Formats: sequence, C-alpha cells, structure tokens
Amino acid sequence: MPIAEVDGRRIKLSNLDKVLYPEPGFTKGEVLHYYTHIAPYLLPHVQGRPASFLRFPEGVEGQRFFAKNIPPGAPEWVRTVDVPTSSGTTHHVLVDDLSTLLWAVNLAAIEIHVPQWQAAEPGIADRIVFDLDPGPPATVVECCRVALLVREALRADGLDAWAKTSGSKGLHLYVPLAGAPSKDASAYAKALAVRLEREHPDLVLHQMTRKLRPGKVFLDWSQNAQAKTTVAPYAIRARPEPTVSTPVTWDEVADCAAPEEFVFLPDEVRERAADQGDLLAELLETAFDLPGMPD
Repeated sequence: MPIAEVDGRRIKLSNLDKVLYPEPGFTKGEVLHYYTHIAPYLLPHVQGRPASFLRFPEGVEGQRFFAKNIPPGAPEWVRTVDVPTSSGTTHHVLVDDLSTLLWAVNLAAIEIHVPQWQAAEPGIADRIVFDLDPGPPATVVECCRVALLVREALRADGLDAWAKTSGSKGLHLYVPLAGAPSKDASAYAKALAVRLEREHPDLVLHQMTRKLRPGKVFLDWSQNAQAKTTVAPYAIRARPEPTVSTPVTWDEVADCAAPEEFVFLPDEVRERAADQGDLLAELLETAFDLPGMPD
C-alpha cells in the first residue's frame, strides 16, 4: 500500500487504480491528484468549518454515505469539532490542511460540504449562500439570468456576491458577512428570494415545491440555516463525470449562453486556477453588515 508523507504525516493510500467515475474511467488516484493540486485554492474556503462528506467507496454509481462523524480508526492528528444537534452531538472533521484533505479523499470522500459559519462561532454566519437550481427545461443559463437579478438586489442593499457553479445543474452565490446569527441571515435570504419571485414570477421561485419548478429557477435560501451545508468551492461532484464546483466571473455569468459553458472538469479547473488565481479570494477578504429585511 503506497504511503504519502504530507505535512510530516504519513497517509496510507489505497486502491489508487479503482475507477470511481465509470463513464470517463476517472480513478481514485486521479481524484487524489486533483485535490492535491487544487488544495491551495480550496482549503481557505473550508478551514475552520465543520466538514461533512459524501463518500462513494464503490464509485459514484454505487452506494453513497453522507458522513458527519469522524470514522473509527482516523489518525490522531485529524482535528475535529463537536457540533450539538437536536439528536445529540456530531464529531465533525476540520479540513484545515492538505494531509487531512487527502486522508478524507482516500476514504472516497469525493464531495466536501461545509456550513456558512466557522466552528469557532457556531451559528454565527460569516456568509450567505443562494443556491440557484433550475427546473427543466430551464438550465444554468436561466440561473445566470437570476444571478444577475440577485446581485442587483444585493447591491441595492449595500452588499455584493461572488459566484461559482454548483458542479451539478445550477449556480451558487456567496455574500460575505461581518457576522450575523444564522437565523437572521436565513431570514434575509428568504425575504430577498420572496421579493424577486414577486417581481419576476415567470422566472424565479422561492418555494421548494417541485410541481411549481418546471421552467423556473428555484432560489434556494434555506442553506443558510445553521444545520445546513453547501458543497465547497473547488470540490468534485458525484455526477456521471467529475464536474467541479467552480468559481466564475460575473462577466462569464452575464455571457453564459449554453449549459455546457458552465461545465468544468478537474484539469480545466486546475488550469483556470493557475491562470486566474482564486476567483473567490475577495470573498475571504470582504465582510458586509447584514442589512434590514428587503421590502
């Protein structure tokens, strides 16, 4: 079994030739290779946040496990944080460094999800997220139209947002906060979604009801609740192909004319990061005060 030494720690790597994505033949070794190279861009967005993982031991077509608790047998150097829940306490991993990231990915933890708050201040949101999810026949093209509307509404409230693809069908928008209770951040996000639905009823929907969603963009505000998580920037998704949740510019959002323009695979994301740096870097350097509720 290969041994990798990272940050002075030894990590046993297993089944590197195992195909996790049958359609393109993308292996576990290739997943590890991608995360190793993208780590400088990914880690700042997950450090200090209790992580949850979607694990696929038999690949993306096999059984999945949504893992919140640290698994038995984890190395003693893996840092954790206890998070109280309505049913007890969960013991989440803190993905604060490359060694922890690769240890988790070696367990076939393909997707990494984190909340909108730091472990040091549970339930105090340091960002708002809007998850724009298209109801067919709407696509990410319509999501981009809605994203521009969201940004316009945010700017009227003295805020701004940064965008990334979901790595699936939609788009995520992040708004950095100076710190606000999760319930207040969630209430603001919901109020803004309700207002945009009222102003653009043929395009925007704030309700999760599936029968209402065809042809519209569900502006999901609910991921701001303290118990909810969102897939991390630069994380690979468990889709037929290893698509990545990829930061994009507002020019790209405005110019998006076809869904395939917002599908990014690992090699392309690595090249984008090398050429453009982290398009979400300003998200980590900016903080807005939460305004009052939108009208």
